Amino acid sequence: MSATISTVETPPPARSPGGGRTPPGWLARPGAAVLSGLLLYVSFPPRTLWWLALPGFALLAWSLYGRRLRAGLGLGYLAGLGFLLPLLVWTGVEVGSGPWLALAAVEALFVGVAGLGIAAVSRLPAWPVWAAAVWILGEAVRARVPFGGFPWGKIAFGQADGVFLPLAALGGTPVLGFGVVLCGFGLYEAVRRALAYRATRRLPRRAATVAGVTVLAPVVAAVAALPLVSDSAENGTATVAAVQGNVPRAGLEFNAQRRAVLDNHVRRTLQLAADVKAGKEPRPDFVLWPENSSDIDPYRNADARLVIDQAVGAIGVPVSVGAVVTPENGPMFNRQILWDPKLGPTATYDKRQIQPFGEFLPLRSVVRKISPGYAEMVRRDFSRGTTTGVFDIKGTKVGIATCYEAAFDGAVRDTVADGAQLLSVPSNNATFDRSEMTYQQLAMSRVRAVEHSRTVVVPVTSGVSAIIQPDGRITEKTGMFTPGALVAAVPLRSSLTPATRLGVLPEVALVAVAVGGLGRVAFRSVRERRRSRPAAV
Repeated sequence: MSATISTVETPPPARSPGGGRTPPGWLARPGAAVLSGLLLYVSFPPRTLWWLALPGFALLAWSLYGRRLRAGLGLGYLAGLGFLLPLLVWTGVEVGSGPWLALAAVEALFVGVAGLGIAAVSRLPAWPVWAAAVWILGEAVRARVPFGGFPWGKIAFGQADGVFLPLAALGGTPVLGFGVVLCGFGLYEAVRRALAYRATRRLPRRAATVAGVTVLAPVVAAVAALPLVSDSAENGTATVAAVQGNVPRAGLEFNAQRRAVLDNHVRRTLQLAADVKAGKEPRPDFVLWPENSSDIDPYRNADARLVIDQAVGAIGVPVSVGAVVTPENGPMFNRQILWDPKLGPTATYDKRQIQPFGEFLPLRSVVRKISPGYAEMVRRDFSRGTTTGVFDIKGTKVGIATCYEAAFDGAVRDTVADGAQLLSVPSNNATFDRSEMTYQQLAMSRVRAVEHSRTVVVPVTSGVSAIIQPDGRITEKTGMFTPGALVAAVPLRSSLTPATRLGVLPEVALVAVAVGGLGRVAFRSVRERRRSRPAAV
């Protein structure tokens, strides 16, 4: 005797007399998709509404559940636009709406394809697990292609204030993002099952278990991971100073004021040296300057070298200087230079993850035809560095991830794996004025602090500079477009979190789950088509 399990099917949408859907029904799912994207956007900094990601994904699930693949692609794309258009508006602050709209439109395609995959796996048992893995697959691809990838907007980066944050220490941003997405999809599944029970008074045990587990498992895992989050000083402390010299004015024009930017950082370091001498500030063990604090090449320009020597000599400790190095006949680099008060320039780190359309121009011939002015502005491409940046400063190993690199898992993880006890994220956000970009990037550094259990110091030319504890708390920060210096004794740590030890493996595992789910759907589809073919006569 065999038993059959019946499923409750969702009734088809209402249709107008002419055969098409009525306007409200036709608009409901597209509208919900856009709204889901907007909720994801609002969950990101500078707001602390991280929890809105959960109803955002629940609404996205309602939009995509049981849809055909083509509908999943379109609805996913609408959700991507609702999310990324407002999230990335800062990219057009100084160069106009064209690049912003183009970037958001292209990046939303990845969300659209993820929507197609989510619609496909929604037909599987325990579908929230498969669907959440498909979302992470989309993020993994988006972080790598095209032109080296653009991971800005990974769901993990909106969770710096959330209860799921300890998951970063367990498996990095992929596991953190997976937990959030799974919980959101699980919420929808729980509501869907509750409504079905209300209508039929039947609730299969397996269905109830899936709904409950997918909601609760990420929360339980985050609580279980809490012991991994610590700000104890395993290797003592180091007193660090982060200098924010400020820029003469915001926007692209600050590049024309390169000497003024350098002089600002020299001036603020000299003031710090005076404060130390007067006993107003403790003497730092080393000082961190931001990216682009000297856009004048100190190797080629004697005046720039002279004023940097003056500042470093006055403070009397090593200073990490962010410089643009422009050899006359060699490659150009975005470089951090460790400047010793006695020896001058010693160790260096060249930025490895450089920004497309900012530090190098892909498809230059095409861009020149579309926007000659922009192509002229990015006249010369930066070259990529090839080695991990870890400075040994008076016995403290400081890992460097310059600005845009903070968005890339491997760029940060490599420095910790190579022995960094503290992380520095020197940045330059002056180009983007007072936009949300600064706070989005600062949240990334908070997630990285928990992911690798390291203090993160963020020196920025124009703000917001910050000192972040290994548990993700900001203990000191500056304002925007004001000179300042942060000085603090921070914990040094050398133990490795599971996320650091496992490296890319958690992401690979989640991608494998997604591919397995999509493969299962494809296999079923092929089998059903074969069965539906008429038998040969």
